[in-house]
Amino acid sequence: MSEPERIVIIGGGLAGASAASALRAQGYSGDVLVLAAEPHRPYELPPLSKAVLLGDTDEPDWVHEDGFYAAHDIDLRAGVAATRIELGSRQVFDAAGEHHRYDRLLLATGSYPRSLPVPGSDLPGLRTLRSLEDSLALRSALSEAERVVVVGAGWIGTEAAAAARKHGAEVTVLDQAAAPLRDVLGEDISAVFRELHTDHGVRWRLGAQVTEFTGGPEGVRGVRLSDGTELAADVVLVAVGAAPRVALAHAAGLELADDGAVRVDAGLRTAAPDVYAAGDVAAHFHPRYGRRVRVEHWANAKHQGGHVAGNLLGAHEPYLRVPYFFSDQYDLGCEYRGLADPDADELVIRGELHTREFIAFWMVRGQVTAALNVNVWEHGDALQALVDQQIPVDADRLRHADLAELAGQAG
Repeated sequence: MSEPERIVIIGGGLAGASAASALRAQGYSGDVLVLAAEPHRPYELPPLSKAVLLGDTDEPDWVHEDGFYAAHDIDLRAGVAATRIELGSRQVFDAAGEHHRYDRLLLATGSYPRSLPVPGSDLPGLRTLRSLEDSLALRSALSEAERVVVVGAGWIGTEAAAAARKHGAEVTVLDQAAAPLRDVLGEDISAVFRELHTDHGVRWRLGAQVTEFTGGPEGVRGVRLSDGTELAADVVLVAVGAAPRVALAHAAGLELADDGAVRVDAGLRTAAPDVYAAGDVAAHFHPRYGRRVRVEHWANAKHQGGHVAGNLLGAHEPYLRVPYFFSDQYDLGCEYRGLADPDADELVIRGELHTREFIAFWMVRGQVTAALNVNVWEHGDALQALVDQQIPVDADRLRHADLAELAGQAG
């Protein structure tokens, strides 16, 4: 396969920026165009629900320093959104009225916050968290709020609740689920996070169904539940997950997976000639799991963006990394590696849950499918190896043995 003359990347987030820089790092000398709808140069999303929202900084973590893109001859068009893709003529049209021919195309359009289809969902002031502007606006609102309601007890919801408590607001978190983070971590580990927030004054309304956001032209003022309860609020944050941003792909006729994301193979390639997808928008066939996986975390966007660069240049290497994410809430920090089914996999705890210093392993047939370290930081490499290499190990040794030795990393 000959080297392409022109590569167009749609999306100016971490996946797109990582792909662009990796192309140059691999020696590609052709044209690289990045169409980025946001007005900023590319930045990483995790600080938006952590350091920025807490008030520790006013800026996110920029993917590259100012001037990097020009210095590496990457044509970054910040604030210019792609509006249409024509697969037949290999062209991308943008909001500035220009059209761009491509030899290879990468879709890295990311995702957007889901909404709740209930009355009042269009009220002014109802907040979501996805962009730098969202985070700064929410932080400003939290600094003045007395009562905050967070709808959604996932990672964004729980991190935002922690930030709201730091700003001094009364906080209620509600979710249809019976426990926070239940689908990812299972009941036992979920209870650790529930108690953590309870200890910091958060009130829970779990198993709750939102039927309406209340308020008027002046803005949202509360949340009504199916039992008739109305929770008054100065700030309401909806954090019920994210949906892949696939309008362009769908309009172009690209095949979508069952979860609505762009369907790609193990090498992140779509069924359309010379069109690839990476990051939140991609439903990637993962050889390890034998199924499609879509991961909405920082590491996936970064590593898939870097990986797909080689495939854009003619390789077809499968993307094999397992998921990774981290979270910081109050004085609890954690990292999760792998992909487990908490309802089916065996849970093994090293340490004591009540101390909030432990490692949780999930296992299937004597192999580690995922590991979560909570306020324990010295075993990261060993945990990664145990997950990546599927090293056979028994539960008792995970609880008590030297992890580096188990992972084959001693000496």
